[in-house]
Amino acid sequence: MQTAGLGSIALAVAIQDKLTSVSFFNPNSLSLADIQHFEYEFPSLNKNGQLVGLEKLKNKYFLEELKSGHSLEMVAISSGKSWMGSSRSENLALAQERPRHAVTVPAFFISKYPITQVQWAAVAALPTVERELDPFPAHFQGSLRPVESISWLEAVEFCTRLSHKTGRTYQLPNEAQWEQACRAGTQTPFNTGATITSEWADYVSTYSYAGETTGNYRRQTQEVGSFAPNALGLHDMHGNVWEWCADCWQPNYRHKALAQGTVRAIRGGGWLDPPERLRSASRSGYDQQGLNRTIGFRVMTVLS
Repeated sequence: MQTAGLGSIALAVAIQDKLTSVSFFNPNSLSLADIQHFEYEFPSLNKNGQLVGLEKLKNKYFLEELKSGHSLEMVAISSGKSWMGSSRSENLALAQERPRHAVTVPAFFISKYPITQVQWAAVAALPTVERELDPFPAHFQGSLRPVESISWLEAVEFCTRLSHKTGRTYQLPNEAQWEQACRAGTQTPFNTGATITSEWADYVSTYSYAGETTGNYRRQTQEVGSFAPNALGLHDMHGNVWEWCADCWQPNYRHKALAQGTVRAIRGGGWLDPPERLRSASRSGYDQQGLNRTIGFRVMTVLS
């Protein structure tokens, strides 16, 4: 089952169902020495998609060790109040992104990149909790490419195994958390500004969003980190793969507190989508058991 079109294939508190609400007590605490800083450059584009500046920024993160030298980089997202959804004046905005509303999201950490295939394989090797995991499920193989062709239920299993291993509760982000992380303080259609180009994301760039020059369509996923980060230091929030969220899908924000069912929200757009599906407010839904080569995920946690 699929809603709202998934490419060519077709902050309020979000709902957490029983599968994602497990709490792990006695978490491994992090000391101040475990919290590190990293520096990066964030691009700003003008309305024609041309680079107008690179801002040098820094943020906090911690490393979650997996195995064999592999780890997750978990980036800090500060608490804050912002707008979620799109206005009626936003180019190519859809009714499912409204009403635009103010939300407040407590601080959390989210993975710097979509979960990669090597990270997936490391966690898939951990003891089973609810279901088996194929260590190599992706259609587009590559250790540093995002894992895809995994269901929402399998992504939740990944989070649960990781939680058991680390003593911290890992979950899929809800839509409010995801959008706050994506926007990084912006209210423009993209976190790069009024538009985006193929130099900054992986999508069907033979289409133009706001009259910018069209670009090279790559026709597949790309290694994470191939494109510049947003202002929080997060990569691939626009394009590459859609990302599973914890929430049940609801066709708008008016009755989101009542959302239920087996269709789950996905965010961010992917390699098979035109640029309007990559907007910060863009959202869609997909059945929680469905497999799709355009859908991956990232994880979040809250430190106690």
